[in-house]
Amino acid sequence: MSAYVIDSTLFRDQFGTEAMRRIFSDETTVQRWLDVEAALAKVQGELGIIPRAAADEIRRKARVELIDLGALKAEMDRTAHPIVPLLRAIKRVCDGDAGEYVHWGATTQDIVDSGTVLQLRDGLEEIERDLRGLLDNLLKLAATHRDRVMVGRSHGQQALPITFGFKVAVWAEEIRRDLQRLDQMRERVLVGQFAGAVGTLSALGEHGIAVQEGLFRELGLGCPSIAWHVSRDSLAELASVLAIATGSVGKIAHEIYALQKTELGELEEPFSPGKVGSSTMPHKRNPAACETVVALARVVRSIVPLALEGVLAEHERDKIVLQTEREYLARLFGLSHAAIAKTRAIAAGLTVRGAHMEENLYRQRGLLLSEAVMMRLSDALGRQEAHEIVYRICMEVFEREGTLKEALLADPLVGDRLSPEEIDALLDPKAYTGLAGAFVDRVTARRQDITP
Repeated sequence: MSAYVIDSTLFRDQFGTEAMRRIFSDETTVQRWLDVEAALAKVQGELGIIPRAAADEIRRKARVELIDLGALKAEMDRTAHPIVPLLRAIKRVCDGDAGEYVHWGATTQDIVDSGTVLQLRDGLEEIERDLRGLLDNLLKLAATHRDRVMVGRSHGQQALPITFGFKVAVWAEEIRRDLQRLDQMRERVLVGQFAGAVGTLSALGEHGIAVQEGLFRELGLGCPSIAWHVSRDSLAELASVLAIATGSVGKIAHEIYALQKTELGELEEPFSPGKVGSSTMPHKRNPAACETVVALARVVRSIVPLALEGVLAEHERDKIVLQTEREYLARLFGLSHAAIAKTRAIAAGLTVRGAHMEENLYRQRGLLLSEAVMMRLSDALGRQEAHEIVYRICMEVFEREGTLKEALLADPLVGDRLSPEEIDALLDPKAYTGLAGAFVDRVTARRQDITP
């Protein structure tokens, strides 16, 4: 039995992904620590700070499969320390005295932070790949349904006609901005840490900067201008950006959820035979995937305050912050990636029910086009007077049923100015979508703006 859904055999694929479980597994976490130690030894061996033979041996033995994780965990419990037990384990597997040169001039947080950033880099690559896939799916949907007219809604009520392509293009542009935010934060987030006990690299003296720069060239990470042991703003930014991106897909999923309601029936998330909506009502086709995405977005949002708390770190080192990050980072990535990957799949297999969209256009018996009538009458009566007249007529239609056309023709202020044919033209929803198609074209034409 698992204590948390991310690791649950039953629920883990609803709340995480195999990729994120692998990236943030114990095995990968230890390997990333070893990767940093190996890169540090390599650079120091090349600079003559430690014997090159020792550096080569450390690099050969910096493999997680050589470490007994059970014994490592026991030592971590005994010492209340994550890295010292690892250093002892490396020393045991290294030949000769090579193990004496591991971790030269480093401090624990250097290894932990840099190892974590390597994991974040891998995690971001997975998330960005699925966000790009989602964007591509949305752009295809927008182009395909560029001219499919549907009801546009505001405050949950019918407002004016739009096209489904226009709605999806709005989603696509938001996902594009999410990708831009992810790309722009990389230079601030994917930065290594190597600064020594209090950030001054005092143990390495004049060689400190050369080692630091060489280490991060080797690891492919940015080199900080100064230690960020207690500057956790970049991780707060990371959490915020992922929460925004997850919020974007949550919004899309919630919109599909709303439009899948029986009374609307305009969209449906992917359905396959065998998918069950209810244990007691066999007819149900519930939007289970969309519901999960919305739930994930809400949970991810709740992580942001934890990340912001980390900005208030103390003095030159603060383990309280590190322990908080250890709890939320893997969860943040697992939940975020699950939400984004699920939404990509939803968009790829979305069912668009055009007949229901068409039917809903006429549900209000012409009221959907009240603005078109008002604007036409404004030429003769003025905008405010036309609004008052059309408002009065619309309220009568709401209360007494009938159609807007009938009410317009019966009103002397309108019937004398508009013929039945003109009213029919004004009440045609397919003739009043404005520049929806042009905006879709504008968004889809930017397909290559975000490149890998």
